[in-house]
Amino acid sequence: MKLDIQADILDNFFMAEAMRQAEIAYDEGEIPVGAVVVIGERIIGKGYNQTEKLNDVTAHAEMIAITAASDNLGAKYLQDCTLYVTLEPCIMCAGALYWSQMSRVVFGAADEKRGFSKLGKPILHPKTRLTTGILGNESQELLLKFFRKLRT
Repeated sequence: MKLDIQADILDNFFMAEAMRQAEIAYDEGEIPVGAVVVIGERIIGKGYNQTEKLNDVTAHAEMIAITAASDNLGAKYLQDCTLYVTLEPCIMCAGALYWSQMSRVVFGAADEKRGFSKLGKPILHPKTRLTTGILGNESQELLLKFFRKLRT
């Protein structure tokens, strides 16, 4: 039980860090999605959506965080790492997670329109563990706030 409580505390802590990245995206007028990559209890990569800023449709939070983590480790495989991301990854990002062999993916809010689970079959690496719903309400609220602001 003690280990589960510790894991829950860490999941909430690192997802809060991903939320901070999402808030940067929000402040810059980007869709507010943030991500961090963690090894052990250390953040080795972080990112937020920058598709508008970089004029690059692939500049999703996950892609930027994966690249930063790989650069940090000097390795292309992230087998001992966990990605915390505020929104369910899209199919493109799930493919990158597959190729990076990420050990674990934790996401906040589900993305019913563009999330990878829409495919109905697993596309993450077979060894990748998945946890959902961590700070999901907070992530969803930030997204709703962004889109309401966009429409006014």
